Amino acid sequence: MTAEIVPGIMPVTNFAAITRMSGMTGTAIPDWLGRLFEGLDEHPAARQLVAATLAAELCRKLYAGGVKQFHFYTLNRSELSYAISHLLGLRPIK
Repeated sequence: MTAEIVPGIMPVTNFAAITRMSGMTGTAIPDWLGRLFEGLDEHPAARQLVAATLAAELCRKLYAGGVKQFHFYTLNRSELSYAISHLLGLRPIK
């Protein structure tokens, strides 16, 4: 039996929460990621823009490596999924 593995993409919308999660799981956060979110604590729209851009870039790299399906964990933030999909070239069917 075989089953396709669909990667789950969780955009970073709250860097402090990711830092806490990293501490609980013993994982490391790349320094460059922290620098991207510096100074954005009081700017939620800018954080979402950065999050959508990073998630779309990750999807592009995974797609180039052969992954053709993705699952977005956006925690009920449909506008974030919509923005990521838009950046990837997907548009609503009219």
